[in-house]
Amino acid sequence: MRQHSIAPIEILRSLVRNRSLILQLTRREISGRYKGSLFGTLWSLFNPILMLTVYTFVFSVVLKARWGDSGASKTEFALILFAGLIVFNVFAETFTKAPTVILYSTNYVKKIIFPLEILPVVSLATSVFHGLVSLLVWLAFHAIIFGLPHIQILYFPVVMLPLLLATLGVSWLLASAGVYLRDVSQVIGILTTALMFLSPIFYPVSALPKELQPLFSFNPLTSTIEQSRAVLVFGQEPDWQGLGISMLIALAILWLGFAWFQKTRKGFADVL
Repeated sequence: MRQHSIAPIEILRSLVRNRSLILQLTRREISGRYKGSLFGTLWSLFNPILMLTVYTFVFSVVLKARWGDSGASKTEFALILFAGLIVFNVFAETFTKAPTVILYSTNYVKKIIFPLEILPVVSLATSVFHGLVSLLVWLAFHAIIFGLPHIQILYFPVVMLPLLLATLGVSWLLASAGVYLRDVSQVIGILTTALMFLSPIFYPVSALPKELQPLFSFNPLTSTIEQSRAVLVFGQEPDWQGLGISMLIALAILWLGFAWFQKTRKGFADVL
């Protein structure tokens, strides 16, 4: 039986060793999603535009929501709202797919030499691609209405990095758990919906009662959404101390998820 290393350095080695395969599978995943449709991959552009339009209409026109005490206009509200949705959607797309990423890849499991650990990486890379498309829509909307965004927007990848690493770690954990416990995907679907409304996407944390605000710090999405909105919309510097703490936690989650996946993967073929 082949032994799979759980050393943290093995994560980097696997990514470098299989980079061409990851890129190839990511391209196939993206193109396969829109295969046979009239507009093809252009749907990856239409979807965020439609989402931005619908959410803006519902929250700023129908519900007449406002962002805290900022007095933001409807267009500013749309940008603030959509910035949070970009972050959440990158996480949610990977998170909801994680429990089935191995289940739906039985042909790869049967191949002894196939690096199964890259399948969650491919899922995350696909989500990041769609997130980048949404970010381009956000940038275009901002440029048309308000002009060029703040220079602090360049911090956005840095702010997103802890969430991406943590999401990958959780994906490895769920991908393995989903093989042995088929109910995991059902639980994750409910949890994802709950997280959307319990994250500061449609409202700022400051709008909550003071006794509830500390509870939101336990939500792993809160820090990234708030910091992403700060650099994208408000032109603020990231909270470097908070970012450093998030990075340490994310690295720990990354390694724990990878170690769990490596330890449990030997039973995949027997279960599937």
